[in-house]
Amino acid sequence: MFRSTKLAAAIAALSVGLAACSPNESPISQALALGPAQQTGENVVPPERLPNFASLVEQEGDSVVNISTTRSAKAGMPQFPGMSEDDPFFEFFKRFAPPGARPGPGGPGVPGGPEAPGSDPREFQAQGLGSGFIISEDGYILTNAHVVADADEVTVKMADGKAEYKAKVIGFDKRTDVALLKVDATNLPKVTIGNSSGVKVGEWVAAIGSPFGFANSVTAGIVSAKGRSLPDDSYVPFIQTDVAVNPGNSGGPLLNLKGEVIGINSQIYSRTGGYQGVSFAIPIEVAMDIGKQLQATGKVTRGRLGVVIQQVTPELAKSFGLKDSSGALVASVEPGSPAEKAGLKRGDVILKYEGKPVESSIELPRVVGTTKPGTTTIVQVWRDGGAQDIKVVVGEIPSEKVAARAEQAPARTANRLGLVLNEMSPEQRSQTKSTGLIVQSVQGSSAKAGIREGDVILAVNDKEVSSTEQFDKLVVQSSAEQPVALLVRRGENTLYIAVKPNASERVG
Repeated sequence: MFRSTKLAAAIAALSVGLAACSPNESPISQALALGPAQQTGENVVPPERLPNFASLVEQEGDSVVNISTTRSAKAGMPQFPGMSEDDPFFEFFKRFAPPGARPGPGGPGVPGGPEAPGSDPREFQAQGLGSGFIISEDGYILTNAHVVADADEVTVKMADGKAEYKAKVIGFDKRTDVALLKVDATNLPKVTIGNSSGVKVGEWVAAIGSPFGFANSVTAGIVSAKGRSLPDDSYVPFIQTDVAVNPGNSGGPLLNLKGEVIGINSQIYSRTGGYQGVSFAIPIEVAMDIGKQLQATGKVTRGRLGVVIQQVTPELAKSFGLKDSSGALVASVEPGSPAEKAGLKRGDVILKYEGKPVESSIELPRVVGTTKPGTTTIVQVWRDGGAQDIKVVVGEIPSEKVAARAEQAPARTANRLGLVLNEMSPEQRSQTKSTGLIVQSVQGSSAKAGIREGDVILAVNDKEVSSTEQFDKLVVQSSAEQPVALLVRRGENTLYIAVKPNASERVG
């Protein structure tokens, strides 16, 4: 009887609900039409519409060009000639070519790659594809350096697919991956140059280019991050996006919703060779600065201090008596460099450059690089527990030098910080022009801090060491509450590593 009463009430309620709906509308569709705000009475922000990129493409699309290159090369596999990674068929041959005939840098059948056994090298025309955009009506074009470097011939095709020009490479800069081209034409459509500094993470952006040779293709996404630093690219604060960028997109513009160019699409992060949601663009300010220098002189000059720097970790900041981990720690000073002449020392922490705070070590190479060589500037450093200003005459970046590596000496043991150390032989000291202790093995807190086998310990808490006894003494003398700052040479570079030893490691 009770169940029957409840069932009758439910049917009655449903009948009332159905009567409230329009004849052609179900209760569900009516609820959806009302929306959450009307159902609950809450103030809900209406969803934004997705951006329409049609006007952007119409406005700037004609200024984006397709770039094709050829260069003479030798290969051992004529049936699979070498090709650049921007070639539309690169990924196909990479996956399906037989063993020994893989395309791409370092593989058989490409310039500089090993030749297949029994094959005779033969010359062929290697081809590459990329994108670019016109920055002036008289034919100057920006693209990536890796698109045109070493090319014998560069051809630029306009967006309409009809006009085609032979391009001259005015110059390129491999450090920033920017190149400047020139075609003999006038009244060309040019892009609108924007400013990447005002771009916000999460903002919509679009890319136009020629992925796999498909000219004037448009993809869109958002800005994922700003100021990214990539390996071997310390001079570029990359814009990271999730815009689909594929081989052939290199050198094309990254645009905001106003149709302004804010970057040059340059790199992707991928484990497959194709797009995986992580793309990087060179900020347009960096590219335009390089372009202006190339147009004026055909080369790029950069300022230098002559120091090797590293990030200040919280542990290192504590060991140096700093309030926070901002700044750039000087790990070494090059002999005869502007830094040495000015009085900068290993162990200094650069806090300000030209009066502006240095938030991290990533920033310093960029700001120094943009300083005109010969300029006198003020560098504020933290030294001996206090800040002081030092005048430095900025030099110019020289050609790269290769330093000798230290060899292993006969093993000697030491039980400090979990390290087994070897003393340098006189020959090694003479060869490296330094003293120090070679790490034979590492464990415990030193391993956790990042010390590696083969590292050379040069100093403990900024005091040079040349013997294991000296090392042990300095470690024992250090404060139990402070991490031990080890100055380490790794390969051709030096860096500081803070090690906080366990109590068992400190007593030895």
